[in-house]
Amino acid sequence: MTQIRGKDTRPELAVRAALRGLGYRFRTNTKKLPGRPDIMLPTFRAVILVHGCFWHRHALRDTRCPITYTPKSGRKGRAFWLRKFRENSQRDARVERRLRRLGWGVMTVWQCQLKRPEAVAVRLDRLLRRRGKTRPASVARHA
Repeated sequence: MTQIRGKDTRPELAVRAALRGLGYRFRTNTKKLPGRPDIMLPTFRAVILVHGCFWHRHALRDTRCPITYTPKSGRKGRAFWLRKFRENSQRDARVERRLRRLGWGVMTVWQCQLKRPEAVAVRLDRLLRRRGKTRPASVARHA
C-alpha cells in the first residue's frame, strides 16, 4: 500500500485538465482545509474530492460500481479490508460535513465517472456557476 499515490493520481489529473479546459483556476491538496481536499477553488468557495472507487467504496444506486470490490483473501485477510474501507468511508463523510459547515461547496468525482469526461466537465461547470460566479471571461468569449 505504500506505493498507492495520495495525490496527482490519473483521476485527479483528468479533473484538473477539465477545469483548466473550462478556464478555472484552482489549488491542489491545500492543508488549510479539513481532509486536504484534492482540488480547491477559493474564488468559488468550492472543493472537489476525487475518489477512487476501490478505496472510497463507490456504490451506484441499483448496482455496485464495477471497480468497487473487496479482496477475498491475501496476506491481510478480508476482515482487514472491511475495516479499512469502513474507516475510509466514515472519514470521507466526516470531512465532507466539516467542509460544508465551513461554507464550502463540495463535489465528489468518482473514478468510474471519468470514463465520460465531458459529463464530468458539465457537472463541474454547473457546480461552479451555482456557487455565484460565471465562467471566466477569457473562456466565455471562445465558447
